[in-house]
Amino acid sequence: MTPRPAGAEAGSPDGGWGWMVAASAFLVNGLSYGLLRSLGLALPDIAEHFGRTSQDTAWVSALALAVQQAASSGWALAFAPALGTLSRYFSRRRVLAVGLALTGNGASSLLLAPALQLLLDAFGWRGALLLLGAVTLHLTPCGALLRPLELPGDPPAPPRGLFAALGLGLFARPAFLVFALGTALVGGGYFVPYVHLAPHALDRGLGGYRAALVVAVAAVADAGARLACGWVADQGWVPLLRLLALFGALTGLALLAVGLVPVVGGQEAWGGSLLAAAGAYGLSAGGYAPLVFGVLPGLVGIGGVVQATGLVMLLMSLGGLLGPPLSGFLRDETGDFTASFLVCGSLVLSGSSIYMGLPGALPSCRLASPPATPPPESGELLPAPQAALLSPGGPIATADTSC
Repeated sequence: MTPRPAGAEAGSPDGGWGWMVAASAFLVNGLSYGLLRSLGLALPDIAEHFGRTSQDTAWVSALALAVQQAASSGWALAFAPALGTLSRYFSRRRVLAVGLALTGNGASSLLLAPALQLLLDAFGWRGALLLLGAVTLHLTPCGALLRPLELPGDPPAPPRGLFAALGLGLFARPAFLVFALGTALVGGGYFVPYVHLAPHALDRGLGGYRAALVVAVAAVADAGARLACGWVADQGWVPLLRLLALFGALTGLALLAVGLVPVVGGQEAWGGSLLAAAGAYGLSAGGYAPLVFGVLPGLVGIGGVVQATGLVMLLMSLGGLLGPPLSGFLRDETGDFTASFLVCGSLVLSGSSIYMGLPGALPSCRLASPPATPPPESGELLPAPQAALLSPGGPIATADTSC
């Protein structure tokens, strides 16, 4: 498909066809990570059927997550292009648009968690997974909405060679290298609740549908936080890098709280303390999600944002490959998920502390071309200096500089 120039009416940044791209990314996120978050409800049945431990069944989700993201197959084949294309369609409202797209995760979890429990009761785990697989086929038409967009500053020719095509040269940038290390550590704990929040609720004495409610509460809080944090980030009141470190740290603290929740009275109990901790986790993790993708244009430039999105997913998958199996191993050794959530919360806190070094790693850059403000009706704002990542102020475009 021929890329549309940024000045075309239907393809103007901060509006136009960008909202259709946002809708596509919303569906892609809901049918991938939203489904993955609910799959933990099926793990106890799978473990019982095969006579396997929690560690063994955790490898199923971990390997699926890692292979799809690291090898750019499965869900990642849809998710990375959707998020990367969306970032190119928005400037002043980029983090809000990404947050809106990522609410698909929470909205899907809200619906799929109780629906999956119903399917498990009616058809068993095999039938439930077959039906969920059929639902994910709706990813196919989402790609048709991703129109390429030509922007000022794009390279005149596509990168040649495998090294350049994968964007591995981005690791030569100190800021992206610091970001990569922090993100890999965060990934080691971030995906553990996707796999083990529901089993943790069951271990704490809640019944199946009440455990699904815990997942749903986390999903609602997650979805609301993604929208709210995206809007706040685009106002420029707080630098993006500080918000990233803040919400990463809050996510780690919330995971510690989830792990320390006491056992409830029985399967008929509502588990108020676990619901509260899950809600806090959803709010903090939801705030982190749009920021980890929203800072990329300021770190690598808009021309490299699609490659950077794929690399972020690779980094998260490296941690996601180890986190859930480690959590399952600790559960098998200790008899519950307390140690699991304490360890994964510590990993997220460690990664967030590394983000604190990002401002010092950013180079002093000059703009490739002077910034320009278009007429209000065009809706396009050319990228602002990279200092926008560091200094609060009014609504701004995310940085895109050449160093």
